[in-house]
Amino acid sequence: MKTKRKALSEEAIDRAVIAQADDESAWDRPVRAHKAKGTSISLPAALASRAVFFARLHRHASLEDWLEHIIQERLDIEEAAFAGFKKELLAKNT
Repeated sequence: MKTKRKALSEEAIDRAVIAQADDESAWDRPVRAHKAKGTSISLPAALASRAVFFARLHRHASLEDWLEHIIQERLDIEEAAFAGFKKELLAKNT
C-alpha cells in the first residue's frame, strides 16, 4: 500500500536542515554527480556553414545552442504528430 507524503514548505525544509546541521548522524554520505558526456556529430562543411549562418541570424550564443533548440522544436512536432496519429488509429479500431 502506498502512502502519500505531505509536501513540506521551503521554510519547513530550511528549519529541518538548520536543526540537523551539526548532527552528523542525520546526514548520509555525500553523493557525487557526474555530468553526462556530450555527443558530437559530423556535418558536411556546406551544411555546417548554413547552420552557423542561421544560428547567428536567430541570435543564439553558439551553433550548439541553436541546434539544441531546433532539435527540441522538431522533437515536439514529431511527438505531437505521433500522438495525433495514435489517437486516430485508436478511434478507427474502436
